[in-house]
Amino acid sequence: MIARRIWRSHRFLRPFSSSSVCSPPFRVPEYLSQSSSSPASRPFFVHPPTLMKWGGGSRSWFSNEAMATDSNSGLIDVPLAQTGEGIAECELLKWFVKEGDSVEEFQPLCEVQSDKATIEITSRFKGKVALISHSPGDIIKVGETLVRLAVEDSQDSLLTTDSSKIVTLGGSKQGTENLLGALSTPAVRNLAKDLGIDINVITGTGKDGRVLKEDVLRFSDQKGFVTDSVSSEHAVIGGDSVSTKASSNFEDKTVPLRGFSRAMVKTMTMATSVPHFHFVEEINCDSLVELKQFFKENNTDSTIKHTFLPTLIKSLSMALTKYPFVNSCFNAESLEIILKGSHNIGVAMATEHGLVVPNIKNVQSLSLLEITKELSRLQHLAANNKLNPEDVTGGTITLSNIGAIGGKFGSPLLNLPEVAIIALGRIEKVPKFSKEGTVYPASIMMVNIAADHRVLDGATVARFCCQWKEYVEKPELLMLQMR
Repeated sequence: MIARRIWRSHRFLRPFSSSSVCSPPFRVPEYLSQSSSSPASRPFFVHPPTLMKWGGGSRSWFSNEAMATDSNSGLIDVPLAQTGEGIAECELLKWFVKEGDSVEEFQPLCEVQSDKATIEITSRFKGKVALISHSPGDIIKVGETLVRLAVEDSQDSLLTTDSSKIVTLGGSKQGTENLLGALSTPAVRNLAKDLGIDINVITGTGKDGRVLKEDVLRFSDQKGFVTDSVSSEHAVIGGDSVSTKASSNFEDKTVPLRGFSRAMVKTMTMATSVPHFHFVEEINCDSLVELKQFFKENNTDSTIKHTFLPTLIKSLSMALTKYPFVNSCFNAESLEIILKGSHNIGVAMATEHGLVVPNIKNVQSLSLLEITKELSRLQHLAANNKLNPEDVTGGTITLSNIGAIGGKFGSPLLNLPEVAIIALGRIEKVPKFSKEGTVYPASIMMVNIAADHRVLDGATVARFCCQWKEYVEKPELLMLQMR
């Protein structure tokens, strides 16, 4: 026992080497070659950066790995880390800091948007912002540097980089200055880039030698660069900058897809490869209209807005209980159908940032009031582009309420890997005939169900729709069976 304790103490007192370091929760890079003459000359490979979440319900993330460009100067590169499974790139939405600002640990640095959600990136280090590498609207690959921080004690900082790069430590002060470059804002850097000017050769007149817009324009005039292409005014349309300067040629504009719009390209392209069919039915919503009016008249909470959708969602869940194959997904590789235990019903929402489909989890266990509150929460987050990754993943079936905008019915495409999606038309008064031949007004809604024909057949979808229709037209049956 005594010998074992001595051996353990000796192990922790050994000189630093890559094979003897144990540093959870962060990974220390391993040197490629142990035969180099000095540690400063040893290149190293590093594993790709990842994200760690902090705070109970917070949506803030920080990179648990960073790249030190110079161990003596205390400059650290903070890369864009993996924000979720399968995410290879993100769009930079906005910065919360600017060059020269002091930052604390866990302070938000910027906000990025992936195909699935919007995420705040926070600082893992305490220091000062030395260089901002990208501007809002840029598409950044995972592993690319977001910002460079100057920290007081770089020896305690983690030394990492992108796995596709090799970095040599121990550079000189002059080498560090070359890595840092001229101080300037992203807008000024873009201006210089548009003019074809190397911003590092411009003498800055701002504080601490910062290069200003006037410095770039002055340098451009001296060298004879053309500035007309970047001097026009711009307007923001859908998050993208579009020139508003009048043009006699009415030139075409190229608008890149960002965020959720890029995700829609991928998912809809996948959906077209799946054989699916449509089933159209009309539902009498007279009872639904009366139920909504009753809820409004007896509403004691001014923060709650009662609509048709919560009742349609709950009744849909009740129908799924009897037809579980509609609430499933298909594994094409193993030819297996996975019946989902939870009814996570998605609701398609059109926002200024693109189409997004958050879902209400475990609808089978929620009351109408709970569904109403959760739907309101998701709508508020979607409108402000603040949805969590958990809000937009794990859906089992989708509702698309196009009737809120207009149109009798739509022809939706599947939201894979789900096997069914339902488009709801608007509710409108139309004349109907009774069994006795008399004409009466009725509130009718058209629904169109798109189904994956690899999993569902027409008869199953028809029976499912008839069961859902019965719950909507006769809410008393819904109340009788609802848990």
